[in-house]
Amino acid sequence: MSESLLGPQDRVLSTLNNDGSRRWLCPRPSDGRFVRQRRVVAWALIVLFTVLPHLRLNGRPLVLLDIINREFTLFGRVFLPTDTLLLALLLLIVFFTVFLVTALFGRVWCGWACPQTVYMEFVYRPIERLFEGTPGKRKPRSMRGLRKFAKFAAFLLVSMFLAHTFLAYFVGTDNLRRWILGSPHEHPIAFLVMAGTTGLMLFDFGYFREQVCIVMCPYARFQSALLDRDSLIVTYDRKRGEPRGKARKEKPGADIALPQLGDCVDCTLCVQTCPTGIDIREGLQLECIGCAQCIDACDAVMEKIGRPKGLIRYSSERAVEEGRRRLVRPRVVIYPLLLVVLLSAFVVVVRSKGSAEFVLLRERGLPFQVMASGEIANQMRIRLTNRTPADAAYTVELVDQPGLRLRADTNPFPAAAGEQVSPRMLILADPSYFDASPKTIRVRISDGAGFERERDFVIHGPRTRSAGGTREEPGDGG
Repeated sequence: MSESLLGPQDRVLSTLNNDGSRRWLCPRPSDGRFVRQRRVVAWALIVLFTVLPHLRLNGRPLVLLDIINREFTLFGRVFLPTDTLLLALLLLIVFFTVFLVTALFGRVWCGWACPQTVYMEFVYRPIERLFEGTPGKRKPRSMRGLRKFAKFAAFLLVSMFLAHTFLAYFVGTDNLRRWILGSPHEHPIAFLVMAGTTGLMLFDFGYFREQVCIVMCPYARFQSALLDRDSLIVTYDRKRGEPRGKARKEKPGADIALPQLGDCVDCTLCVQTCPTGIDIREGLQLECIGCAQCIDACDAVMEKIGRPKGLIRYSSERAVEEGRRRLVRPRVVIYPLLLVVLLSAFVVVVRSKGSAEFVLLRERGLPFQVMASGEIANQMRIRLTNRTPADAAYTVELVDQPGLRLRADTNPFPAAAGEQVSPRMLILADPSYFDASPKTIRVRISDGAGFERERDFVIHGPRTRSAGGTREEPGDGG
């Protein structure tokens, strides 16, 4: 009685049995036009993912996400932590692109381009079938232990290669090459990072597998809000397929006529080939990644029994139920408009960024000092980042300020490629300069190679008490 009250009537997850144990999925491969197209896309993405960190533009990596040094290089351009506006715009662009693609094409990313699907379905599962055989055609029990060991060794090698490629995006190929060729004793932390990443890859693709898509990935749970009845999804044509069952011939002279069956022969190949173990005939489910393996399996059966293909196909709920599909709807109009605005803003902000970036800062302490010569001194610190891939020297000048002098240890001051420097300088003025305090002056910084920017800077000094010219004594604090 307790089982009838507490036990679930249906399977809670496709990878979970009713008793709570793990249901291991071994999808049956189904050849067809979609799997062939996906294979081409998958291997093109694998090659791109492997080659991308080795490519360079303007002397810099094409892509490098250097989290330790807080520098992000995309297509040869360096983005710094101060580029918060650019980062926010980029994230919004990514989000709205995902919204638009999902509204139009459903979960095409999950089934065709997600690294989890690409490596699981086109690298790890083929290796597994090579050593253990395909479902229904398992190899004999003899030498099973040796085959499992060989499969694990192949998984480990692929995971090591994948982990090193993944780390190249964060540490750079030069550092990665030095770590690989050097002894672990020379870089123990790096070795532990590589070993840990390899272990995570092996755990993911060797054990956790499709549960990443079902349990961990939040994208499936967002699809109810991102999809509508006109979004392209993998769907089963219930009107054509039901009632399902294997066709039988009526016996001559039988009193009871056999029911008219639909095109679905209930072969369950669509379930056997599904990488997440669902039955697409039950409708749209969060586990469905839109990979179209069930379409290939069903089309092969329909072709064999002489019925039209497309019982399971890419379509929309409205098209299957009502025979029509709306292409133009509010979300597919609003999302592109928002993307145009965000992309325009991103381009404008990127173009406004020069080859260097700097801010003028006041040193902590007294607002001004009185020098032994009687001059009033304000301390200024320049925090400048050289964004170019070459070393540069920057000159600091005061704009239209004949009553002021600039004192610096080095002017022009050097900054290596990608380096952030903070030189300190003094702005000196005669006490008579301060007819009011504070005063705003203009500072110009240039590199003699096209970069030139001006910023305002506030200086302090002894203030005038009245228009008649009576002054306060400078004192030590102003």
